[in-house]
Amino acid sequence: MSPFVRKVRTASGAMAVQIVEKKAGQRRILEHLGSAHTEAELVALLAVADRKLHEGQGQLFEADKAPTAAPRPSGGAAVVTANRSELLWTVLADAYDRLGFDALEDEAFKALVLARIIEPVSKLDTIRVIDELGIVGPHLSTIKRSLARCVGRDYRALVAGACWAHVSAGGAKPVAMVLYDLTTLYFEVENEDKLRKVGMSKERRVDPQITVGLLVDPSGFPLDVHVFEGNKAETTTLIPVITAFQARHQVSDLVVVADAGMLSAANLNALEDAGFSFIVAARQSKAPAELEDHFEAHGNYLADDATFEVTRPMGAGKDRRERRVVWHYSAARARRDQQTLNKQIERAENIAAGKAPIGKHRFVKLADSGRDVDWVLVERVRAAAGFKGYVANLDPTTMAGPAVVAAYRDLWQVEQSFRMAKSDLKARPIFHRTRDAIEAHLTIVFTALALARHLQTLTGISIKKLVQTLRPLRTVTITIAGQQITAPTQPGPEAQAILDALPGH
Repeated sequence: MSPFVRKVRTASGAMAVQIVEKKAGQRRILEHLGSAHTEAELVALLAVADRKLHEGQGQLFEADKAPTAAPRPSGGAAVVTANRSELLWTVLADAYDRLGFDALEDEAFKALVLARIIEPVSKLDTIRVIDELGIVGPHLSTIKRSLARCVGRDYRALVAGACWAHVSAGGAKPVAMVLYDLTTLYFEVENEDKLRKVGMSKERRVDPQITVGLLVDPSGFPLDVHVFEGNKAETTTLIPVITAFQARHQVSDLVVVADAGMLSAANLNALEDAGFSFIVAARQSKAPAELEDHFEAHGNYLADDATFEVTRPMGAGKDRRERRVVWHYSAARARRDQQTLNKQIERAENIAAGKAPIGKHRFVKLADSGRDVDWVLVERVRAAAGFKGYVANLDPTTMAGPAVVAAYRDLWQVEQSFRMAKSDLKARPIFHRTRDAIEAHLTIVFTALALARHLQTLTGISIKKLVQTLRPLRTVTITIAGQQITAPTQPGPEAQAILDALPGH
């Protein structure tokens, strides 16, 4: 069946006008033109629908035999003069201003940030995205000048300052906690340069890359981002990020949470000497030896969710210091660890028996008779199943063992923010070569990430879902008989729930 115009009453009492088609008994909406609240708006929307239905059709009859045209609405033909995703753009722009990013006074940069949330593409293609939204956007030359200003005026420092002001609003916290992690962004280029270098890649790639350190608060809201050379050792990135953060915000009482990749005696000593507290993951393999005395004194019964504390010397010579280690036992973690271990043992046995190809495997060792399973290592790993340790320099009276464990569990928020930056905001591929251009690109991604996190916290839904819900709600401006009529699309229940959760909507 050919497309036809459908009028349907909405829950609010307005009349929605749609172009629909019916195939195999199923009705499908091709375009929602808007909702009319007055008779004049309805007439205008119907005129628009009529024009769209017949747009591009050739004349079917000879001029003298053509049927009489349908009567036009009184007052002349209706013309659509604007059609834009005004609601979505306004929601994002209001959040941008609410976070204080409008202090940059750069509308081109703002447009790049908002467009990146809606549809992350190259800077050139961003012009197309903004145009399809019906928004008046910047020209390419304006975008290029904005990127230059981004680096020259250090927009990232201004955005980071606004982010810190946002999370610390309402008074100083007794203990400020920040979470840190590192990821890599690779480039599909052959040659290295001073920034893009081949280094250790969690994705096991051999392309030139950069490393990006991200600092967030316990909710995952970004506070700072730093760019390092692709071959920079993971443990050497933490101190520069934290000390720069301290200098920028004049923070003295700070707890830094990081994963086991940051665990080195030099790192922990440097953090402590700078006046910071820390919680860093310990190596699981050390659990059996460190808890041996505890088990001898208290037995080896393990209650689910129990914590045990020991002290461990770390460092050598004058850098040697006693460190507090909190071990946490989880029955669910123990089951997962045992299942993983059993699969690894099975593969190691197959390799030792020649049933599987030789490969690097933690439980296979070379013996005089050939390959064999390293059962000593297997038992050591089995004894550590269910344990996870945390090295901390916080006094137990300030933060007890269970609180240390709970604080570290928030580290997944950093990983989620990295996933958002890499997937929803597509931090890569990066279509830039110079360091300044790369830094400007990541400043846009950093700002967009803060905006996305803020809106997710307010609405309780992902930024992707928010964009998908609000983007189709177009505002149509129609000129008829010299008069302009603006007809916004009536929000559905999902869209209205989003608007209800936002200040000022």
